[in-house]
Amino acid sequence: MSHIFPRHTKSQPPTAVRGDGVYLIDSEGKNYLDASGGAAVSCLGHSDQDVIEAIKKQAETLAFAHTGFFTSEPAERLANRLISNAPEGIERVYLVSGGSEAVESALKLARQFMLETDQPKRNKFIARRQSYHGNTLGALATGGNMWRREPFAPVMVEGHHISPCYEYRNRAEGESLEDYGLRAANELETKLLEVGPETVIAFIAEPVVGATAGAVPAAPGYFKRIREICDQYGILLILDEVMCGMGRTGSLFACEQDGIAPDIVCIAKGLGAGYQPIGAMLCSGRIYEAIEQGSGFFQHGHTYLGHPIAAAAADVVVQKLTEGGLVKRSAEMGEKLDQALHAEFGQHPHIGDIRGRGMFRGLELVKDRASKTPFDPAMGIAGKLKKVAQANGLICYPGSGTIDGKQGDHVLLAPPFIISDSQIDELVGKLSLSLKDVLG
Repeated sequence: MSHIFPRHTKSQPPTAVRGDGVYLIDSEGKNYLDASGGAAVSCLGHSDQDVIEAIKKQAETLAFAHTGFFTSEPAERLANRLISNAPEGIERVYLVSGGSEAVESALKLARQFMLETDQPKRNKFIARRQSYHGNTLGALATGGNMWRREPFAPVMVEGHHISPCYEYRNRAEGESLEDYGLRAANELETKLLEVGPETVIAFIAEPVVGATAGAVPAAPGYFKRIREICDQYGILLILDEVMCGMGRTGSLFACEQDGIAPDIVCIAKGLGAGYQPIGAMLCSGRIYEAIEQGSGFFQHGHTYLGHPIAAAAADVVVQKLTEGGLVKRSAEMGEKLDQALHAEFGQHPHIGDIRGRGMFRGLELVKDRASKTPFDPAMGIAGKLKKVAQANGLICYPGSGTIDGKQGDHVLLAPPFIISDSQIDELVGKLSLSLKDVLG
């Protein structure tokens, strides 16, 4: 009898005992191709010896030192490496233990920045529907994942939301991508004027929407207009790159491809590549200086901030992503994956859209391709696909409620960057078989 509190009490998952490259192996000896990197985590695969050795070496030297008393060499190295590769203006790193912690830290820092700069009336956040920013109450409140939010709404501080930049569903007939992007971005200004721009702290968004909508990239020009609006009304721009950052979309920071720099950016998942739990909130020099020249104290903190072993592991991960060329490989193999997906599913009657960037791809499942009609939610397509795919030796990340929190299904793919051409073929083949098993 297990005493683990599982994610779902009515199903017993297999026991993973070993990782080997892009594969996970269970206690029965079955291999699973990890086509989603767990949740877009395992960018280096499951058996990178350089990261493993860094963890061992650091554990032998210094396992833990509380940041209320000490900094550490691996934390300083990692911060230096991140800032040397960060978007323009980003100058400081706050190391945490995961994505939700990174977003909570960003929200609290943004509010404190407003207090330190004598703007206490600013107490609202604006985000987008069909977004996801974490499962802690603050992050959940700003996110737009209705299924996750609904049970806890009575105990959350309510955020404000605008439409997602979701070209497949929301672009009008005859409207160019650029015009649609501008129209979608201008919703932020409309919302600001509705709630009072002087009361808003920040706008938070994922550059490429992850689990909630399935690798939805912004339309061209969208984030440049968002940046303009934020600057015009004096609000901060927080980018949540927890899932889409760290090379996942083919550049180290996803926002590089949109030609903008945020005030705060959150990273996790691929930062540690699954070898250690770690995340980070990075902020601009302007925000840091407001704290430094004001109270001097960020009123926040967690026990495992800047954990030396986690930082040592992440430092090797980031080195491999940058100097080791794996970000470039993500872009290159991502194009191959995209081509393979289009070749197999481009005319599939139940695949409405194939989208994404780099090694971050989504397929939207529809009942009817021509009309884009979704499947009846009662069919539970996403849940069935996850179960069938795993039985077929494929780990993928299906999701439901893609369109509005209730309707729509998609499958998210985020394999390790080390995947080979033959393994891409294996991935697509197993996904095709699984879709046939579920959809007929």
